Amino acid sequence: MVIKVFLASSSGSTAIKKKQQDVVGFLEALKVDYTQLDIACNEENRMWMRQNVPEEKKPANGIPLPPQIFNENGYCGDYETFFDAKEDNMVYAFLGLPPPPGSKEAEQADEAHVVENGTHAEETNAEENPDDSIEVPVEERNGDAHGDEEQAADEEEEGEGGEEEEEEVAEGETADDEATEGETAGDEAPAKEDQAVEETDEVTEDTAQAEEEEEQEEEELRQLEEQDEQGSEEEEEAEVQEEEETE
Repeated sequence: MVIKVFLASSSGSTAIKKKQQDVVGFLEALKVDYTQLDIACNEENRMWMRQNVPEEKKPANGIPLPPQIFNENGYCGDYETFFDAKEDNMVYAFLGLPPPPGSKEAEQADEAHVVENGTHAEETNAEENPDDSIEVPVEERNGDAHGDEEQAADEEEEGEGGEEEEEEVAEGETADDEATEGETAGDEAPAKEDQAVEETDEVTEDTAQAEEEEEQEEEELRQLEEQDEQGSEEEEEAEVQEEEETE
């Protein structure tokens, strides 16, 4: 099985270049065999990529942008799905490859298999039934009724004399807890305001970065469409010239 990564070597989009480098660099770090296919200099590669990306995975305009990843002729996904798989330690599953022994992904797969199908040996016997071979003392199974009656009588006698003391102690602890909660609420208010300001700044920065990447992708798309139009015009001119020469 060969992993195919479709790239645009002459892309003018910084965002696309960064995504392509991220995919290639991570595959090399994992020592995964892959092949780079350039869609900027090879029309066949570009047409094959567009035709084999599933319709439900294509953007609204119908033109998928690189990088696009395939396992032979099977579609794996684009950069976003690759990134999600990398964050979840599921890159080999994303690529349709078995994880190497000892890797985090292999360990996770083993743990999931044990949780789904495995049982604890100490809890079941050979027939997968609860192990009744361990004898339980008669006193634990049936209870020591005489001992329980004596313990209940002692507790009742002690309870009559200590109820008043316990009520006084409980009232004092409640007053201390209310005072502590008031001080804690006063300390938490400024911290929450600082946290809200930091989160607002982070959201603003993420939004600006997302808008910039979207503009770069639109520019790349516009360039690809111009290349398509130019290629079509050249083909039409060549056909007209051939017809004139034939006549």
